[in-house]
Amino acid sequence: MDLLNTLVDKGLRRELPTREEALAVLATSDDDLLDVVAAAGKVRRQWFGRRVKLNYLVNLKSGLCPEDCSYCSQRLGSKAGILKYTWLKPDEASKAAAAGVAGGAKRVCLVASGRGPTDRDVDRVSKTIEAIKERHEGIEICACLGLLSDGQADRLREAGADAYNHNLNTSEETYGAITTTHTYADRVETVQQAQAAGLSACSGLIAGMGESDKDLVDVVFALRGLDPDSVPVNFLIPFEGTPLAKEWNLTPQRCLRILAMVRFVCPDVEVRLAGGREVHLRSMQPLALHLVNSIFLGDYLTSEGQAGQADLDMIADAGFEVEGAGTTTLPRHRADALTGGGCGSQASAPEQAGGCGSHEASGGGGCGSHGGGGCGPCGGHAAVAGGEESAPVTETVGAPAAPAGGPARTDLVAVRRRGAGTDLAPNA
Repeated sequence: MDLLNTLVDKGLRRELPTREEALAVLATSDDDLLDVVAAAGKVRRQWFGRRVKLNYLVNLKSGLCPEDCSYCSQRLGSKAGILKYTWLKPDEASKAAAAGVAGGAKRVCLVASGRGPTDRDVDRVSKTIEAIKERHEGIEICACLGLLSDGQADRLREAGADAYNHNLNTSEETYGAITTTHTYADRVETVQQAQAAGLSACSGLIAGMGESDKDLVDVVFALRGLDPDSVPVNFLIPFEGTPLAKEWNLTPQRCLRILAMVRFVCPDVEVRLAGGREVHLRSMQPLALHLVNSIFLGDYLTSEGQAGQADLDMIADAGFEVEGAGTTTLPRHRADALTGGGCGSQASAPEQAGGCGSHEASGGGGCGSHGGGGCGPCGGHAAVAGGEESAPVTETVGAPAAPAGGPARTDLVAVRRRGAGTDLAPNA
C-alpha cells in the first residue's frame, strides 16, 4: 500500500505526515489492519527496538475533584463508586511505589485529583519524591497534579521530579464539550511551564469519547507541536455514574488504528499504552506492543488493570523485553536535548525543523496535558483504592450500544479496591 510505504519512510526520517495521511490510517479497513500494524511497527523498532518501558501509578489523593471533566470517575458530581481518600503520607506513597519498582517499573507516576496543587501540596509531593528516590536510586518520577501555578514546576524539579504529566485529552475544538471548569489553553500552559522548568513533558489523549477522526488527528498534531517526550494514549473507561457512561465506541481494531496513527505522527516519542487497554483491546493487546514502547504495569487510578505478572508474560510471549533501569528510553537525539524534545523533534525536512510537528499543530501551542487537574492523568482512569472492601468490586456499565465488531465488554470495568490507600496488596 503506497500510503503505508510513505508513512514508514517519513517515520524513519522523523518527518511529519500530512493530516490527510493521518486520517487515511484511521480509515483503513480491517482487511488492511495487520499491514498497518506491521508498517507502524517498523517505525517503532527503528527508534525503540523491542524494548517496553514499564510505568507504575500511585494515586496520592483520590476523588472529590472540583473539576467537571466528563470522562473522569473523580469529577465533581461523579456517582461512580470509587475509593476516596486524602493525601498519602510520604512513607505510604514510597511503600506503594516499591511494589511497582519490584515488578520492573522504571518510572513511578505520582497523581493527585484536584484542579491543581497548592504550595502546601507541592511541599507534600516534594517530600514524597524525596522518600521514593531515597529508597530507589535511579527511579524516574513523573508528577501529575493538575494545573500548575507560577514557580511550582521549578519546585518539583528541585525536589527531584523528572517529568510532569498533563494531557490534552481531546481536540481544542471539542474541548469545551468535555470540560467547562478549565480550558484547553490552561492545559497547554501547564505543559509549557513544565518544559520551561526542565521537566520532561508527558502529555497525551483519551480516545473513545465520541470524537471524530478529525478530532483525533487534531489532538495528535497538537501534541506533536507541543513536543512532549512521552504521549500516553488512554481509551475511555465508561464508568457508570459519569456523563460518558454509555460511550462504548471502540473496538480492538479501532484502538490499533489510533495507536498506529499516533506512532506515525510521533515516530520517536515514547508512546505509552495507558488506561482502558484491557477493556478495549482485550486479547489483541500483544499486537499493540508493535506500536507502543511503554505501558502501565498493573492497576490504574480508579480502575483495575491486568495483573502485573500477566503484563510481564504478555511482553515476553510477544517477543519483546522489559526495558532495564540502565537503558535510556528515548533515542539519543531526543535524550541529548531532554529539555522538551518531543515527538518528532529535529525532523530532517526544513519545514519541520525546530520541533516535532512544526507549525501544523492545531490549537496554537501544542497539547495541553492531564485533564482537569490530576483527575485523569498519566494513564487513564484508575485509582489506587482506599480500602473499605476486601475484594475487588466489578462495576457493570449499563446497557451500552454495541460498537461495530462485537459487543462491549462491560464486565471488564472494575473499580480499584487494592494497592495504595488500602490494606490490600497491589496488583503489580
